[in-house]
Amino acid sequence: MSEKTPKKAPVGYDDTPMLPGSKWRVHDARRPQPTIVRPGTSSSQDAPGQPPSDAIVLFDGQDTSAWVGRDGGPIQWKVQDGAVEVVPRTGSIETKEHFGDCHLHIEWAAPAEVKGESQGRGNSGVFLLGKYEIQVLDSYDNITYADGHTSAIYGQYPPLVNASCGPGEWQTYDIIFVAPRFEGQKLITPAYATVLHNGILVHHHQAILGPTGHKILASYDVPHDPTGPIVLQDHGDLVRFRNIWLRPIKGYDQK
Repeated sequence: MSEKTPKKAPVGYDDTPMLPGSKWRVHDARRPQPTIVRPGTSSSQDAPGQPPSDAIVLFDGQDTSAWVGRDGGPIQWKVQDGAVEVVPRTGSIETKEHFGDCHLHIEWAAPAEVKGESQGRGNSGVFLLGKYEIQVLDSYDNITYADGHTSAIYGQYPPLVNASCGPGEWQTYDIIFVAPRFEGQKLITPAYATVLHNGILVHHHQAILGPTGHKILASYDVPHDPTGPIVLQDHGDLVRFRNIWLRPIKGYDQK
């Protein structure tokens, strides 16, 4: 007697309700499968981890070819021991490529030798679109204004908690950023940021008031492009960065 061929489990249905605002049914058999991405690995104090398989690597510990100075010339920061370090008064640096909605991973370390206090201690910043700053600061046992602490959306929102490691220790940011949407001169939706500092949630889909700045009330007075550079700030302190990679978020507006 021949064996029966096992019946395959259904991969979906074509008789279920339609999802609101979508062309797909619940459990739709025709809906495209998710793209396969190989996960990266975790970093340690001794070594950075590996990025996911689909990440755009912006700095791998040696190659700075993805970056330029803010004047468009070559960067003047120092590359040493797998990190790029601010050389004070040489200017901020930015990516040659421009990005919009994205997941940005970046690791940084404030100087091990503590100098200064408040905003004068391990100060730098990570800017999305070159306009929206997530603050970098040595906030370990260091009091400053709340919306200027480490991982603050600068000048707008303090982090939910202070997740800072000690001076000289490597710290991580994972920033999920959604760019603002404009129609002509009208703002449709603001920028949003979700930020994990050292794996701890410090901002949850926080609506940003507008491009960040010092001692200003931010607003969206002037529409801008949906993409822009990632900028690392020269604020005069010897902050180091390593293991910088980015994954563009595709299909955010799709149903």
